[in-house]
Amino acid sequence: MDFKLILKKLNNTLSEEESAIFSKWYNDSNQHKDFFEKVKQAQQDEALLVDIEKGWKSIENKIKPVSAKKTNYLKYAVAASIVLLVSITIIVQQNTEHKVVAPEVATKNIKIGTDKATLTLADGTNVTLEKGQHYISNNIESNGEELVYQPSKNQNPEIAYNYLAIPRGGQYHVVLSDGTEVWLNSESKLKYPEGFIKGEPRAVELVYGEAYFDVSPSSNHEGAKFKVITNDQEIEVLGTEFNIKAYRDENLIYSTLVEGKILIKSDSYENILLPNQQTIINKNNNAVDLINVDDLYSITSWRKGVFSFKDMPLSNIMKVLSRWYDAEVIFANKEAEDILFTGILDKNQSIEEILFSIYNTNNITYEINDKTIIFK
Repeated sequence: MDFKLILKKLNNTLSEEESAIFSKWYNDSNQHKDFFEKVKQAQQDEALLVDIEKGWKSIENKIKPVSAKKTNYLKYAVAASIVLLVSITIIVQQNTEHKVVAPEVATKNIKIGTDKATLTLADGTNVTLEKGQHYISNNIESNGEELVYQPSKNQNPEIAYNYLAIPRGGQYHVVLSDGTEVWLNSESKLKYPEGFIKGEPRAVELVYGEAYFDVSPSSNHEGAKFKVITNDQEIEVLGTEFNIKAYRDENLIYSTLVEGKILIKSDSYENILLPNQQTIINKNNNAVDLINVDDLYSITSWRKGVFSFKDMPLSNIMKVLSRWYDAEVIFANKEAEDILFTGILDKNQSIEEILFSIYNTNNITYEINDKTIIFK
């Protein structure tokens, strides 16, 4: 939406057509409403409004901000990025003056992630799935971005398991034969049957990685429950949406409920989760924490094409980005690991744009050498 419409709204000069456009945008989300209120509060400060408009335009055009020195500018630029979901701007907790000098890039072999996966059929055959390529076999079809299983005509099919493995730098969407949808993040693997037995529990296994489940309700399957198994827990579902993060190189397993209700079981824990609740299981000692989540968006936004970070250490951010861009990260500067950032990143941005934005806000120098990012 044109930034001028916001200003015209503040001055009560919108035409009927413009008013309709503004109302639709304003009511689309709470983030839009919050951004409008911030602009309203700043309308008496002409210089600040100019800064905000520049930030808005830079984000609309997917270019870097003109300046990174003004705290307010960064704050409102990120507010605009929340509206548009394409920001490469990041807020840093400290406000540091610095020179804008492009860091060293030895080679540019780090590519943006894309839709890709390896499907392993019951007979052991491996099928490479890539964006732009089609695959059809029996009741399975892929358009290069998602894999869809048609319901089995046999009411009691022989259980045959498939595996869908997502490499670093990949993502994929699969629709199981019962209609359950699963979004798989980079470096993840899912085991599931080609068809479910009528009336029997529907069970899949998240072997490792991160997945978002939108489960077909039990009421559509004669009450058959849906279960998701990981190495350290079992989740029993009654028609719901939730996110599981269980990477092999991380000691914590995060299970977050978005809608519905799930029963979580582990060796030492059993509890029913309600929406906006999350369990955190420590694989080292089986300790379990139950917390309330204020910001579901930051947890689930990855499946919608963006990464959202809120007060997150740079080391954790780079762990997420390293999977998507299939890159290695080295912190020669250990102090940089703990600097907190908040912001939203478009998954289609190049790694160079993202890293330069990080550098531009707090002068954290880095070097890209082949597929390795080094913070110096």
